[in-house]
Amino acid sequence: MGSIQIMDEWLSNRIAAGEVVERPASVVKELIENAIDAGSTSIEVFLQEAGLLSIQVIDNGRGMDQEDAKHCFMRHATSKIHDEHDLFRIRTLGFRGEALASIASVAKVELITSTGEVGTRLVLEGGKVLVNEPAAARQGTTMTVSQLFYNTPARLKYMKTIQTELSHIMDLLNRLALSNPQIAFRLVHNDHEQLRTNGRGDIPQVLAAIYGVANAKKMIHFAGETSDYKISGYATLPEVTRASKNYMSFFVNHRWVKHYMMQHAIIEAYHTFLPINRFPIVALYIESDPQLTDVNVHPAKHQIRLSKEKELLALITATLRSALQAASRVPHVEPAKKAPKLASEQVSLWQPQNVYERPIVEEPEEVAWVYNPPQPSPSEKTSDTITHEPFIAPPAKKEVLPQLEIVGQIHGTYIVAQMEDGFYLIDQHAAQERIKYEYYRDKVGEVNASERQSLLLPLTFHYAADEATIVKEHATLLEQVGVFLEPFGQHSFVVREYPTWMPQDEAKENIEGLIEQVLRTKKVDIKKLREEAAIMMSCKGSIKANHSLTQQQMTQLLEDLRQAEHPFTCPHGRPVLIHFSTTDVEKMFKRIM
Repeated sequence: MGSIQIMDEWLSNRIAAGEVVERPASVVKELIENAIDAGSTSIEVFLQEAGLLSIQVIDNGRGMDQEDAKHCFMRHATSKIHDEHDLFRIRTLGFRGEALASIASVAKVELITSTGEVGTRLVLEGGKVLVNEPAAARQGTTMTVSQLFYNTPARLKYMKTIQTELSHIMDLLNRLALSNPQIAFRLVHNDHEQLRTNGRGDIPQVLAAIYGVANAKKMIHFAGETSDYKISGYATLPEVTRASKNYMSFFVNHRWVKHYMMQHAIIEAYHTFLPINRFPIVALYIESDPQLTDVNVHPAKHQIRLSKEKELLALITATLRSALQAASRVPHVEPAKKAPKLASEQVSLWQPQNVYERPIVEEPEEVAWVYNPPQPSPSEKTSDTITHEPFIAPPAKKEVLPQLEIVGQIHGTYIVAQMEDGFYLIDQHAAQERIKYEYYRDKVGEVNASERQSLLLPLTFHYAADEATIVKEHATLLEQVGVFLEPFGQHSFVVREYPTWMPQDEAKENIEGLIEQVLRTKKVDIKKLREEAAIMMSCKGSIKANHSLTQQQMTQLLEDLRQAEHPFTCPHGRPVLIHFSTTDVEKMFKRIM
């Protein structure tokens, strides 16, 4: 007898479960996606002990008749695809036909379903059908999964804490709610409601339910399209940041996906708007012909392959950056508000506790300035309604900073200026850094022979053998950013000329810095090098802290800042100025309540 044998169905389902059913969140995902594909408008999820004890998903979808109910637990049984051509135009969330079979092989399952006529009840244990009988039931499906991994103790042993497993489920529900705002979702854990959305198709309302009304009100809408892709979404203004990239959610044809390059495209759009290692909250929706996407990459269906990916990424960056540039962002400080005390039973079980870092927990903001939107008239105000007008690019540049009257300087670092509605604190270094950055950004992109002048004393630079080789290989690239090198001995270079727009007293330091960037970067991109060159030169050449300025110097600095394209942040994303309104100051001093 040969050594190769065909596995029985029970064993093959157990093996498949290793990929499909990783943790309780995997079960919740598969059950909810089935409910969505069934046309549900209401989905309720009830958990006990983060799903390890019990998971129940109730929907009001089409339901199943008795024959379909029995077939749904068979491996590779699906209603989503019928032939190989369907694989190239998938619009449903599920299609592989192995999830329910895998779940049933590692848990105890009860299914009650009805198409509106006679209902069906099935009970399975370890993948085997124990009960198959008619049952009275409303239209829809109720799926209860209990004692998950009861027959695979090794998998159960490696489950994380209740807190961590629940955080995975919360993250999943957040993204499913964002991708399906037309469905009313409800999540209850150990009899405590954790999430509820209204199912009215209003994305800002879903964002408010997940991230809070205050943060949702600080989000802008953006939209754009090409012949192949149509995108839209919501993104926080630069004043609201998080420490994790996981607050960015991407949905392709209503399917949540993980995509590193989309993350990178979003970060590029925020370039110079955010501090280092801070990230925005973003919900991005992409629509395309299903034939341009391949979701059949992994059983979890989180990964995706895209045709014409570069076109899409360029569209994302350009559209979002344009919206951010057009948004009026006046930094503003508000008096601190005391947080309401919560009764112990009101405290959410999924608040931070050394938890898996996902965008389910409201993280405190680390910046002291917030978006100050125009206040609606009393007739327009509602307690919890959020509205977003579609982004329309302005026809021309508008003046975004008012004319300010200078009062003085604090600690040789901050300029104090006032106007009718309050006063501003301006960081003089950040202000000049923004002005110089925009100047150098334009100049470093158009280096030409007519903008050179000779140095009185040539500059010499010495490097190790391997470094000198790298510098020689990138000599042409360096010339494009104003570094004109000539070989000078075996491992040395001399610079006899420098660009006219580069201050001579800063030339040596700037040239050294540009060469160091080339040595640090394995793959040098001219666009990135120009950008980094502009940032470096603007930072090194700007007024430092503890430097006293005359009235005339401060006046000129603010006038130059008013002419800047984006005066609110320095190139590193730090705030340039902060506004204190007269009303807020009076509140601080208890003049008004």
